[in-house]
Amino acid sequence: MSQQPYYETMYILRPDIAEEEVEGHVNKYRDLVTEAGAEVLDTQMRGKRRLAYPIAKHREGIYVQLNHNGDGQQVAALERAMRLSEDVIRYLTVKQDGPLPAPRNAAGSAEAEPAPSVASEA
Repeated sequence: MSQQPYYETMYILRPDIAEEEVEGHVNKYRDLVTEAGAEVLDTQMRGKRRLAYPIAKHREGIYVQLNHNGDGQQVAALERAMRLSEDVIRYLTVKQDGPLPAPRNAAGSAEAEPAPSVASEA
């Protein structure tokens, strides 16, 4: 049973850019993947987090995860655009060979299914 691989791109934006600019970057990279002939599966805003070590004198960054599938040609175009952007301080694309991730609800995680509870040992 073969499953089509998909790509997961995680990128970190500078922490000092405005929220509207963050949304602009997310939309720009999503459109770039679509224009390259690939399909965007999911985009997740992970929020502002502390970095493990300073990158370009920044101690925090805004994390964004982009899941997409295609023939792999979109990865070069996407990473080139990120490399040229001054607002992206780090990026990484990984090829995943598992089942496709279930698309998240656009309303956010507030309506997500609750995690299964752990039964107490009696």
